[in-house]
Amino acid sequence: MASRFIAAIPVPSLTGFQNPRRLVPQRASSRSIRVHKPVQCFSTLKLESDQAVVRRSGNYRPTIWDYDYLQSLSSVYTEEVYTKRAELLKEKVRGMVANVSEPLDQLELIDTLQRLGLAYHFATEIKKTLQIVYNSSDDRWKNENLHATSLEFRLLRQHGYDVPQEVFTSFKDKVGNFMEILCDDVKGMLSLYEASYYGFEWESITEEAWQFTTKHLKNLENLDSESNLAMEVKHAIELPLHWKDSRLEARWFIDVYERREEVNHILLEFAKLDFNIVQGFYQQELKELSK
Repeated sequence: MASRFIAAIPVPSLTGFQNPRRLVPQRASSRSIRVHKPVQCFSTLKLESDQAVVRRSGNYRPTIWDYDYLQSLSSVYTEEVYTKRAELLKEKVRGMVANVSEPLDQLELIDTLQRLGLAYHFATEIKKTLQIVYNSSDDRWKNENLHATSLEFRLLRQHGYDVPQEVFTSFKDKVGNFMEILCDDVKGMLSLYEASYYGFEWESITEEAWQFTTKHLKNLENLDSESNLAMEVKHAIELPLHWKDSRLEARWFIDVYERREEVNHILLEFAKLDFNIVQGFYQQELKELSK
């Protein structure tokens, strides 16, 4: 099904390149379905009593995804000139991953690769980096840093590591509630919100984290609505990362990442090119399947 949507949302052409929470969802928001104008189709059947019988009909329109349309799909991004460029960029990013030494920078790069849809190229490097972070006894880099603690918790649990929920107790006050001062750290609150969805059903701290962050992120008043951070908060409140389709999320995040001040242009170019190449292969598969 995802392939059907992806075929319709290409990433814009590359600049300068002429040849071109939770493990089990529990909180699905309830949304009412509004029918603006009912469609009825009447079919009259003459009976002995001359009584008209009204029969329901869906009155569905023909799908545009017919055989001829599928066979017309094409993409230049499957050509050799693009695949060679993608391989060159992949090796540059691989070197980038190897040269990052600070734990927080490593985790942020892994998170960016995942959200851009590029992580599958670097599965070995990501696994090795997370293993080093998990086994490290030096945690000074994340002390009193809500964003760093939350990001580490989310990525390690996502990849199967046993991380205790008690890592968040340092952000609680004397009576056991999350400190209100954390509300000023919007980036940290967003990271904690996303991390809370990796809590287990019986864990109270991650549940409290979800309630705390959801309440405050929904009521932000001093955040520029046009900023990237505001867009990411709104996007996360609609649906957390843990529940999103990674390929569709990558298409959205490419545009957001491009607007960041600290954007890495090699990563950005590779993300656009890789998305378009994958989309081209999906289109070829659709053409073959339709046969």
